[in-house]
Amino acid sequence: MQCFYVNSCAFMMSTSAQKTVTLQDKTFSVFIPENEILAAVKSIADKINADYSGKEILFVAVLNGSFLFAADLLKNILVANTIDFVKLASYSGTTTTGSVKQIIGLNVDVKNKTVIVLEDIVDTGITLENIYNQLAKMEPKEIKTAALLFKPQSYSKSIAIDYSGIEIPNDFIVGYGLDYDGLGRNLRDIYVLNNK
Repeated sequence: MQCFYVNSCAFMMSTSAQKTVTLQDKTFSVFIPENEILAAVKSIADKINADYSGKEILFVAVLNGSFLFAADLLKNILVANTIDFVKLASYSGTTTTGSVKQIIGLNVDVKNKTVIVLEDIVDTGITLENIYNQLAKMEPKEIKTAALLFKPQSYSKSIAIDYSGIEIPNDFIVGYGLDYDGLGRNLRDIYVLNNK
């Protein structure tokens, strides 16, 4: 095991998956192993490929969290596609702020295009609703949503999650693109916060 110090906070990680990791002042345990994550990503890709055979898709990935999901998903997409990125933020530490700030906007025209929004996780739906409403004003042909992780107990919006990978309870998680104050995005597995 190696111990790194980032902003004076310990970040412990080994070269192979470990059962727990410590990020700053919090400890997390393995919740979803990498093989299950990749199987869920492949399942989403297979459904998109079936639904859009012979058509073209514009993927809009929501940064920072969705970058690994987007990369692995596109490796399995067989239909014609392009991708662009938006960066939105609604979390501070382990809790949602209740508001969304758009930091980086779209650089492509979405008019009359099929758009699939890629989210690492959908919990309250605040971020998803924000990006969905912005896209709708740009007159796309249709807007679909794909989320690796979905928290149905937390979801308070009416936008359909068209492609959902794994439903999870309302716990705070890190890894595979998800972070705790910027740390843990590089973890291959998904870890859940220990409340003990």
